[in-house]
Amino acid sequence: MSGKVLRLVRTATATAVAAGTLLTTAPVQAAAAPLPTPPGDSAGPAPNSDIAVPPADDETVDDDTAAGDARSVAGLLADLRRLFQEAEEATEAYNATEEELRKQRAEVARLDRRLSAARLSLHDSRGAAGRLARQQYQSSTTDLSPYVRLLLARDPHRALEQGHVIGQVAQERAQTVERMTGSERTTDALARRARAALDRRLTLTERRQKERDAVRSRLGEVERLLASLTAEQLAGIERLDRDTTAEAQRKLVASGALSSVRPPTRTGAKALRYAVAQIGKPYKWGAEGPKAYDCSGLTSRAWSHAGRRIPRTSQAQWARLPRIPLTKLRPGDLVLYYPKATHVALYLGKGLVVQAPRPGTTIKVSPIAAHPLLGAVRPDPKAKPLKRFDLPKLRRTAKKGSDTGYNAW
Repeated sequence: MSGKVLRLVRTATATAVAAGTLLTTAPVQAAAAPLPTPPGDSAGPAPNSDIAVPPADDETVDDDTAAGDARSVAGLLADLRRLFQEAEEATEAYNATEEELRKQRAEVARLDRRLSAARLSLHDSRGAAGRLARQQYQSSTTDLSPYVRLLLARDPHRALEQGHVIGQVAQERAQTVERMTGSERTTDALARRARAALDRRLTLTERRQKERDAVRSRLGEVERLLASLTAEQLAGIERLDRDTTAEAQRKLVASGALSSVRPPTRTGAKALRYAVAQIGKPYKWGAEGPKAYDCSGLTSRAWSHAGRRIPRTSQAQWARLPRIPLTKLRPGDLVLYYPKATHVALYLGKGLVVQAPRPGTTIKVSPIAAHPLLGAVRPDPKAKPLKRFDLPKLRRTAKKGSDTGYNAW
């Protein structure tokens, strides 16, 4: 056989064997993509051989299964983080509506009080106007005009004094009519505003109900997903989440972003001490103390307790409070997380925060990188920092507990 023919036969044989190998491994590759080739390993054929020898079936399955498990845990963690983030976003929307509804209730009550006072004033004005009308009717047939009485009077000076009194009475009558007209206008305007405020309140109540349902729906998805997992999967998710946080914290500290130490203001120190005192209390969405809190419920109540009111929700805190770089953080500042500012914590110092992490957890001290960082804000940017400050003493269990709450469902 010629050399050319021999080469053709060998090529055909190699192609057929390779095709058979591909057909054999195709189902495994469809289920899980091959792992990257480690450095130093050769992807080519074995020495002194025309065709690479495929690995044993059991080795291929074990490698692909391990890769599949790793991807499964990472995928589950990503799904859980997404669901919790959506739940927090819905919670903050609910909190914003609840805050607006609270203000609207106060506005409705205020307008109702003003409307009641205006109606009482209108009633009095109408009574006075009615008395004037009766007096005018009774005296219209017998009284002479002031000019005629002045001509017929024996004492013109006294008549002039009486005329002055009559003029004052007439002026008072005109004022009474004017007050009645003004009361009617005021009452009508207040009645329209009260109706509009009540309509707004009803709209907010309906919106709050929808947002409450959205929170419950997202948390229900979390509960169903967690209930479907095995103990091994939960342990893997916890481990991966913990490792991810530790790596992010290590990189943040190594970057020097938190190297500076600054004392807080008197107000910031008071807010921080309040937050530390709440450690161990449960997370509850929509709650703002004193028995339970959600993330922004803790931060807003802490600063309110310190004497400075700040917005209720994390998004509003991020939008309305002055922003500061992480390099200038001082205790009491607020640290925001996620692209939409759906989570917030109080900076404790030394790379730690006090936070209400998630449903199923309690208020605790966590690494600042426990969630994806967005930035920081300062509620009292113009206040002077204290000359001396010692961090609040933490209980032994302050750092214990989960930042995720996966095992609490």
